[in-house]
Amino acid sequence: MFDIREVISKEDILLFHSITDLVYSDDPKYIKPLTKDIEKIFNPRKNLNFQNGEARRFVLWSNDTPIGRFAVFYQTKKSGEKMGGMGFFECLNNKDAAFAIFDFCANWLEANGCEYMDGPVNFGDRDVFWGLLIHSETDPSYCENYNPPYYQSFFEEYGFEKVIEQSTAEISPDEFNIERFAKLAERVTKNPRYRFEYIDYGKKQKFAADFTEIYNKAWAFHEDFKPMSVEKIMKRFKEIKPAMPEGIAVFAYADNQPAGFFINIYELNQVFRKFNGKLNWWNGLRFLMQRGNITKTRGIIFGIVPEFQNLGLETGMIMKFREYFLQSQNLKSAELAWIGDFNPKMLSLLKALGSHTTKIHYTYRKYFK
Repeated sequence: MFDIREVISKEDILLFHSITDLVYSDDPKYIKPLTKDIEKIFNPRKNLNFQNGEARRFVLWSNDTPIGRFAVFYQTKKSGEKMGGMGFFECLNNKDAAFAIFDFCANWLEANGCEYMDGPVNFGDRDVFWGLLIHSETDPSYCENYNPPYYQSFFEEYGFEKVIEQSTAEISPDEFNIERFAKLAERVTKNPRYRFEYIDYGKKQKFAADFTEIYNKAWAFHEDFKPMSVEKIMKRFKEIKPAMPEGIAVFAYADNQPAGFFINIYELNQVFRKFNGKLNWWNGLRFLMQRGNITKTRGIIFGIVPEFQNLGLETGMIMKFREYFLQSQNLKSAELAWIGDFNPKMLSLLKALGSHTTKIHYTYRKYFK
């Protein structure tokens, strides 16, 4: 009944990206991700996860008509355990078709030595294309998974179980609980031990080194931790600079040591929604001309090294960010994404600030035995 064909040729890749045109043809909220953002994930020269893993893409056909797509992949941890995953799942509203995709992924992963599969997830970093959208009050954000509501029943009826609930919070200046945080912020910002700085692209080598030091210390205890390098961050700063003015990336220092960062970017989908997934030279120019009209920022990573946690540095960075935000002529709200339910301190902080939850994604897992 169904035929599953691997994505190999340039024509196959174009077809892979066109499946979303079928699934979301009547959905006015859908914003097509940039093709280049997805393609670099499946490029072994750009995605270092291919060094200890494998990823393959497929299109699902029915009666010679493409009706779905997906990717399946695994990564081998230092312990030798293989983490199985599937993602970039799109399918018309047909449970049998969805189950055919899930069966294929399970069989492929088992054959490659995996004991489970997570989905829908990314072959790489968690901060992009991760989780199934369960609840949403706002438009999809840049590099964020968006899907029809019927996907949830597909995953749960197949036997996937939720392992992570990740939320997205949003706040505007009017909602910010300044009375509650002003006193704490004053105590932190006036303490000579601490200082808070915006990134300075004229000193990007220094800030890349500071970011790397903070990241490697703050994330060292995570199960799937992979050390960051200065070279990788320098490259990332170059890529992200048009979307990250200096005032929305804040660094914290304690006793002159790099202690924390709060990194935001413009909510790019406010412009990219007009590009239909294409970022050619003309659309690149259009972005540069229109980025000043973007009204929302998106927090993509927030971290403090363990020895400087619980000192109020998070409040200091938020207040430093707020200073720039209030000076802006166009910014109206700030969004912080990927707050896992395993991080109750951050959830409590955001609630105390006055933010409200706008989106919820689930990470699912299916064990094979």
